Amino acid sequence: MSFQDIRAEVGADKILAVSKLQPVAKIRDLYNLGQRRFGENYVQEALEKQEQLQDLSDIEWHLIGHLQKNKAKHVVGKFHLIHSVDSLELAQTLNRQCESKNVNQRILIQVNLAKEESKSGFDKQSILTNWKELCQLPHLSIEGFMTMPPLTETGEEVRPYFKELRELQQKLANSTELARHPLKTLSMGTSNDFRVAIQEGANLVRLGTILFGARN
Repeated sequence: MSFQDIRAEVGADKILAVSKLQPVAKIRDLYNLGQRRFGENYVQEALEKQEQLQDLSDIEWHLIGHLQKNKAKHVVGKFHLIHSVDSLELAQTLNRQCESKNVNQRILIQVNLAKEESKSGFDKQSILTNWKELCQLPHLSIEGFMTMPPLTETGEEVRPYFKELRELQQKLANSTELARHPLKTLSMGTSNDFRVAIQEGANLVRLGTILFGARN
């Protein structure tokens, strides 16, 4: 499928192009086709690309990879959205860094619904336990949730995780001051399973290989 075919099917506003380990030239190529949202996994790589592409004034950078607390000071105010806030401690650290820099930061809460040891994130119980404290951090705006389900051959196998995240979003939206924490974003689905994710409510799908081709 061409980029324009994918864009027509998915909707331009739902596509997050995962550009980790991709050269700047390929990002420019996709930008010139109309893509504006790009997701990076590694802080140093992302910051270097931001520097090299600063002439693209309307590009929107998202941080989607695991974020260590000691790197929080490097990311606040540098990303349109941080998808991978996976603990109360990380959220508190980001909030302190925002306060020191006098900025606010939009975030997603990462949820590990399958409880995979290889992946970070809140489980459902820990979100419920820590939700009030998360919502009270004054410099963070919780925009919604992100999940990475187990890697499978077909999207149908992970449909239950997508559905579960949507149900969690709806449950917490009913208990939240929506003016500060919109909870509108569901970041879920990749090149393998984005169609199923969209059927289950995703409004941001993280597409890498299908857009850029295989990484070197």
